[in-house]
Amino acid sequence: MASNRRYASAGLDVGTSGCKAAVVDPQGGVLARARVEWPEASMPADPETWWVVARSALARAVAEARRPVGRVAVDGTSGTVLWAAADGTPLTRAMRYDEPAAGTWAAVIAGQAPAESGAHGNSSGLARALHLAALYGLRGPCQLLSQADWIAGRLCGRFDCTDENNALKLGYDPVARRWPDWLQEVPLPTECLPAAFAPGTEIGTVRAEVARATHLRDDCRMIAGTTDSIAGFLATGARSEGDAVTSLGTTLALKQVCPQAVFAPGYGVYSHRLGERFLAGGASNCGAGILARYFTEVELERLSAALDPDRDTGLDYYPLPTAGERFPYADPQLQPRLEPRPEDPGRFLQGLMEGVAAVEAEGYRRLQELGAPALERVLTVGGGAANPAWTRIRSRYLGVPVVPAEESEAAVGTARLAGGLMTA
Repeated sequence: MASNRRYASAGLDVGTSGCKAAVVDPQGGVLARARVEWPEASMPADPETWWVVARSALARAVAEARRPVGRVAVDGTSGTVLWAAADGTPLTRAMRYDEPAAGTWAAVIAGQAPAESGAHGNSSGLARALHLAALYGLRGPCQLLSQADWIAGRLCGRFDCTDENNALKLGYDPVARRWPDWLQEVPLPTECLPAAFAPGTEIGTVRAEVARATHLRDDCRMIAGTTDSIAGFLATGARSEGDAVTSLGTTLALKQVCPQAVFAPGYGVYSHRLGERFLAGGASNCGAGILARYFTEVELERLSAALDPDRDTGLDYYPLPTAGERFPYADPQLQPRLEPRPEDPGRFLQGLMEGVAAVEAEGYRRLQELGAPALERVLTVGGGAANPAWTRIRSRYLGVPVVPAEESEAAVGTARLAGGLMTA
């Protein structure tokens, strides 16, 4: 095993629009990247199509790297599940990350699961698994698998295991590190729960025929992977307690490294295990999407260059796109606050940026109230990360350095995980 760490490592990101692969050297430097889109522009429900696209992306990246690859891991969309036979043959279609299960299954789970479980809601992996099991009439022994689990199984031939991050929304307890007893009270098929490993753990060896087809070493190790969002976090370079990552895309998502788990179901806050530490997070409905409602990209660039980010406008906006907030306030009726609107478009833009920054700052304060450590540094991914004026505003509101992430691609984070660079 140790000798394989001398070689390059590969990460495979099975995402919403296609598959990306990356290869990194033993120090984590990116050697190659590849991307293959889904045939119909959106993720299919057919797992075999996943495999064709994923294998192609991996083969392209490894061939481009021109370095021997000795370790590989996979990340996939959180909550995408399917049922399979012991040999990996799909017994159902996949139920994808954006397909809610029937509401009755969320009620079944709510009757058994503790409040802090990641399995709640009709968009959890467990709700989708119960929906599929009932739809296909599954009863006997079979395997419940996440998207990443099934692709990893195609690589190494093992379909009886998962990782602790993908297991979270299936009901796994990341603090006790086991499948909880309450899962016996929901109508799952018998003997269906996979063994859960810490991300970064070696779980097997890539099958010889697959290794040849994808240009991997014939002794390439298969490493337990993670979810797409955790892989994206790992790509940024955040590792220390007090490090946090803000995803400043259409919406605002915060994640922070913590020494202990942080849970607040009422605010949508839960924790993934990250080695011996945890990654706590929450997501607001605010974000960069509000800027696109009022300004074109050309206008944003022109107006941003003329802002005075060190002088506050005093506009006190809460820039929700529609009514309702989940974090840092749990209020489904909360109304957007976007008045008064000044005649100066630059001042209006800065007021919107300040409003999102204030929500971000309140979000990190909420995490700290719940037990997260003091914030020391924020790395940023998403479209808003490229705006220097907004970065300066956010740093002023947060009171800590705000820096662009060194990487944001999930495939890079997964490749570094495979190389043993991201475990703690």
